[in-house]
Amino acid sequence: MQRRQPGMSLIELLVVMVVVGILAAIAYPSYRQYVVRTNRTDAKAALEQGRQVLERCFTRFNAYDAADCEVDFDPPVTLPSGTYRISAVLAPGTFVLTATPQGAQAADDARCGNFTLNELGQRGVSGTDTAAQCWGR
Repeated sequence: MQRRQPGMSLIELLVVMVVVGILAAIAYPSYRQYVVRTNRTDAKAALEQGRQVLERCFTRFNAYDAADCEVDFDPPVTLPSGTYRISAVLAPGTFVLTATPQGAQAADDARCGNFTLNELGQRGVSGTDTAAQCWGR
């Protein structure tokens, strides 16, 4: 008489591994897309913050590019997360702030790409999606 050993067979183990692999193949791209969208929020917040600082500068000195302004985008500022680099083109009466994706966030280049914001509050993107889709309004 043979006794059966308790445990899993090789077939059962392979079935479990296949199921886990399929779940991972579905979940990872969804997770990655969520992370990319979250990083976009950081870029938009940084642009709005930069705009506020530049508006305060304009209120005090009547120019966005005044030497005494508290903000300096030369060289461009990289967000602490390393996902976007913020740069600015300043003139006495105008400015354009640009957030350029860096590192892993550069994979988002096709959809939203660079975010832009100017002194009139006009928002833009360089990717295939519209500004309303990427900015969320």
